[in-house]
Amino acid sequence: MMHNLDAGVNARNSSVGSIGRHFLACLLAGLISGCAITQDYQRPQVDIPHSWRVDYQAASDLANTAWWEHFQDPVLNELIKIALNENKDLRIAAARVEEFAGRLQAVRSGFYPQINYGGSASRENQSLERLTSLLAPSVVDRTNSTYQTILNVSWELDIWGRMQRATEAARADLLSTEEGRQAVILTLVSAVASGYIDLLSLDKQLKISQQTLASREEHLRLFENKIKGGQISSLELAQVRSAYEQAAAYIPILERRIALQENSLSVLLGRRPGTIKRDKTLDMLVMPEVPQGIPSDLLVRRPDIRQSEQNLIAANARIGVARTQYFPTISLTGLFGFASDALSNLLQNSANLWQVGARAAGPIFSGGRIKGEIRQAKAKQQQLLNDYLSTIQTAFREVNDSLVTIQKLRELLEIEARHISALKNYAYFARSRYDAGYSNYIVVLDSERNLYAAEIRYVQTRNDLFAAIVS
Repeated sequence: MMHNLDAGVNARNSSVGSIGRHFLACLLAGLISGCAITQDYQRPQVDIPHSWRVDYQAASDLANTAWWEHFQDPVLNELIKIALNENKDLRIAAARVEEFAGRLQAVRSGFYPQINYGGSASRENQSLERLTSLLAPSVVDRTNSTYQTILNVSWELDIWGRMQRATEAARADLLSTEEGRQAVILTLVSAVASGYIDLLSLDKQLKISQQTLASREEHLRLFENKIKGGQISSLELAQVRSAYEQAAAYIPILERRIALQENSLSVLLGRRPGTIKRDKTLDMLVMPEVPQGIPSDLLVRRPDIRQSEQNLIAANARIGVARTQYFPTISLTGLFGFASDALSNLLQNSANLWQVGARAAGPIFSGGRIKGEIRQAKAKQQQLLNDYLSTIQTAFREVNDSLVTIQKLRELLEIEARHISALKNYAYFARSRYDAGYSNYIVVLDSERNLYAAEIRYVQTRNDLFAAIVS
């Protein structure tokens, strides 16, 4: 009889040991195959040119500098410095980076044991009517006190890689936000540089308009004197006055645009609307030489491309997080504390208590919830994949557009300079022929109108060229 009992105990112990070894084997297999459950990110293959007719070193040197300093305008440098310190959008972007850094820190905490403490004290008075049915009223103590302190430890084992992928996603979100901040910086600097150059362009147009107006005012006074002496007709005086008023009409238009441009720049600088200091004129700005193309590996450093890729990395990691829901969550737990009916006895050895254990919980039937979440994560990843590819294509188009624009605007600027030179000759000879009595004044007005329009176009083209270089 004893022999059979021992055999049964040994068989049961063997069975328990076998189950324990099987559990450890499964645990080890899970640790080994955890990476296989979730998929590592692989950068998509992108069909892009390796280079675009460019001196790589020239392009790299230009991209690695504070490029706005190439214009050699100390005022512009100072305005950009102010904008980087005071612009509200940039401050929002910086705070957003801090937000996602906090999220990453919170997610990464899951790798470590979570230790919590607690304490309680309570006092209760029980119903005498309930107690007297069991005990004599004379021995009943209706009042009870309870004191307890505990220290609780829990640690989730990241066997299937859930925490790893969640951390990867949070890190990618943080890097994406940082690239977003870099994009804000790039946009802000470009906006300040372009806005400042626009302002210098408007100043130049205003100066040309004022000079033209002053010249026509002088002609108007001269013609008003001539008509008094009967030297010209009323038609010629009307033509001169019309030209004068036409030039005068441009002045308030340009002054309004200058004021609005100053207000816009003030907001970028984080200031209230006001005037903007200028030191140099548009003609004094140095026009940097930009290569005719930029290597593709240099373009990949654009913040919008890098941000798009980090979003894709986060989406890929979240597919892994969703997949791990099929597998059980395994946690180790521990508890140590003291409990007593009397506060004076709370820390006695006889009052201590402890507990250790392991817990595993997993889904049996979820009604398709997990499958739906995986499907959702995959669809999001596909959206961001195509967004990444589209961002790269857009980047190449934008840079290519700017390079072509720079090349053609340089050619156009040379043509317009020659055109202005020809129109100045035209105006000179038209004036000379009028003074000699060989032609009427309408020819002079026509030459001056054409010269004024050509000078304004030249300033606008020069501004467009600077804008393309900034872009």
